Amino acid sequence: MAEWKITYDSWKPEEQPLREALCTLGNGYFATRGAAEESNADDKVNYPGTYLAGGFNRLVSEVGGRDIENEDLVNWPNWLPLTFRHSGEERWFKLSEVELLYYRQELDMQQGLLTRQLHIRDSSRRETVITSRRFVSMANPHVAALEWEVTPQNWSGEIEIKSALDGTVINSGVARYRALASQHLEPLEAGKHNEETIFLVTQTTQSKIRMAQAARTRIFIEPPSTNFNRETRVLSQAYVEQLFHVSCTQQHPLRIEKVVMLYTSRDFAVSEIKLDACTNIGRQGSFAQLLHDHCRTWRHMWERCDLEVSSNHNAQSILRLHIFHLLQTVSGNTVDLDVGVPARGLHGEAYRGHIFWDELFIFPYLNLRLPELTRELLMYRYRRLPEARHAARKAGYKGAMFPWQSGSNGREESQVLHLNPDSGNWLPDNTFLQRHINAAIAYNVWQYYQATSDLEFLSFYGAEIIFDVAQFWATIASFNNDLGRYEILHVVGPDEYHTEYPNSNEPGLRNNAYTNVMAAWVIRCAIGIGNVLDKKQLEELYEKLHISADDRKRWQDISHKMLVPFIGHSKIIAQFEGYEALEEFNWETYQQKHGNSMRLDRILESEGDNVNKYKASKQADVIMLFYLFSSEELLKLLQSLGYEFSSGDIAENIAYYEHRTSHGSTLSKIVHSWVMARSDRKRSWSDFLEALMSDVEDVQGGTTQEGIHLGAMAGTVDLLQRGYIGLDIRDDVLWLSPALPVEVSFMKLQLRYRGHWLSVRVTHQKLMLSVDKGFTKEVQVGVNGEVFTLVTGDKKEFDIS
Repeated sequence: MAEWKITYDSWKPEEQPLREALCTLGNGYFATRGAAEESNADDKVNYPGTYLAGGFNRLVSEVGGRDIENEDLVNWPNWLPLTFRHSGEERWFKLSEVELLYYRQELDMQQGLLTRQLHIRDSSRRETVITSRRFVSMANPHVAALEWEVTPQNWSGEIEIKSALDGTVINSGVARYRALASQHLEPLEAGKHNEETIFLVTQTTQSKIRMAQAARTRIFIEPPSTNFNRETRVLSQAYVEQLFHVSCTQQHPLRIEKVVMLYTSRDFAVSEIKLDACTNIGRQGSFAQLLHDHCRTWRHMWERCDLEVSSNHNAQSILRLHIFHLLQTVSGNTVDLDVGVPARGLHGEAYRGHIFWDELFIFPYLNLRLPELTRELLMYRYRRLPEARHAARKAGYKGAMFPWQSGSNGREESQVLHLNPDSGNWLPDNTFLQRHINAAIAYNVWQYYQATSDLEFLSFYGAEIIFDVAQFWATIASFNNDLGRYEILHVVGPDEYHTEYPNSNEPGLRNNAYTNVMAAWVIRCAIGIGNVLDKKQLEELYEKLHISADDRKRWQDISHKMLVPFIGHSKIIAQFEGYEALEEFNWETYQQKHGNSMRLDRILESEGDNVNKYKASKQADVIMLFYLFSSEELLKLLQSLGYEFSSGDIAENIAYYEHRTSHGSTLSKIVHSWVMARSDRKRSWSDFLEALMSDVEDVQGGTTQEGIHLGAMAGTVDLLQRGYIGLDIRDDVLWLSPALPVEVSFMKLQLRYRGHWLSVRVTHQKLMLSVDKGFTKEVQVGVNGEVFTLVTGDKKEFDIS
């Protein structure tokens, strides 16, 4: 069972912010951090936070004499508050004010249950055992529940219990944002619905999203009794509490159940949110009944989504933790919410809850397990095409230009200024020039289609996205007569460190190789879709999107003449034009001082230097091409552009950039592990383990407590699922070419490919496949260079040693 649990056997206040993020509970609709029920937000230890999928709000702050508007994922009212005190005492129970005799906190990922056990001794030598359990229901997205069992060990007497809903919260979970405006909520109403139930209604100040919470609290005493007093107090429109005066008997447990119902004005099938919350809270069963339904739903999800691995490292429990947090952020409850995937999950306020390119690392797992979720999340992008088209027109381009950071309506949410916590300086932020986000969105659409063969989605939604993005690339690209090639200027690549040339006053770079190659790929994909859609539909799309014959002729030209920069006469792809003129960086000195995973941009700026001067990358940039494409695909793509490139050149490029990357992003080790999975399995496994532990060990020094890195979590699972199994979809064939690291003895998983569920088991010697069930007649699978046609019920075993 240890493979299903994350356990903490001691109380370490300095680790609590990290534990709160890792022990977040959610259901794809909302999530709550793993803070103690009796705690309040403070700067160092505790930060209760509840976040709603799509729950954004905008505020204006003054920064450096400028008014800056930021959009944030809002911290909603805290539904957790539950505590006690002894009769006649002023101070409520607080962990820091008692002697702790025993402590254990356990996250059960199989059941989605957080348990905490305490044995405390207060200043009067009274000993008490407290066991708390709580969950955010996966069965009913509007429900959360917690239970306390309080057992006096050496005393009897009266205690006072407090159960509350607290709407006085603000967004203060990220230290570098605390100087900015943070009051996103305004209270509307608080009160008592009936003897058992209190309610609280708030709304955001700008987006006017309303939330109603109703909390039902019940007390169960041993021996059974209803002889206790209950008092409801409304301290303000933002805070309501119930107080209970209860007599306790030594060695007899007292049990408290708190069930919460949460509705918002974004919900469907709701008359009025307070009415529905208060009505439906009365229809809910006990804590045990609700927990049973919740656990059943998790069991069904794990049957589809689990990945079993046997290794000489304790990888299994961490992999399940990563899957667990992915499914808590996006689940069946996310369908129809019109939301994207926040890069930091629903686990904190880092990156302001925005949606970046992390979908590129998240969707591959969902495509092959829960493709309906990928489709829903792609619709988030489709619905924001009007805003992307407006952005493109405003910038002088055709098609659609999606933002690097997206929130509620798809406008560019990237910050204009960012704070360097190392120096305390506010600096210009030009990372919004990462136009490669557009290629990532188009790539995600095509990969979804490849995994599902969902022609309906491609026809009505996906092709429109790809065509609009192709039009954007075709107009941002300009023809260089001297070179006889198209180039793309004023962009920033995935590296992010390099946002301008040294001593330049002009933001952006010329011809970032990753951006240029991906732009060419998107255009080739758009051309290829013409062979998938029927002629009439294709003509209608061209007409709708104003794509002329001249536009399509330009597509053809660019698809063969896009510039890819190289370093001198070598086969090393230059990260961008002019990269070879940069200085080499003194890696050894800085790694000795700051470790291997560094934010060099912050470090150097605080020293009066500039990372733009150096051949130093934050994360994989050129290497991303070898991550996204098989060697066969990439060589074909480069050859179509007129560049001779071999598989041996790939290895040379990987080695070149490996030594010039700081891995200042949690995504970087995943990419480097992936590209070395065949050539250097030992190094690949080492990088995989670093990526695997990056959030659990908070390798970036305090960032995980602000929200988990969801792309890195999903990426590690996908690295096993596709990377080490060698899964690739080409020419309507699911190719499998396993290459397990020495440290892994077997893997077992289920995949959903084009309507079929496939059971896969891999060892170093054998690949075993069985087609369990499906909606189509047959599926083609390629192994050892041979293609096999399989139907439901087929089982095959292949020798791969």
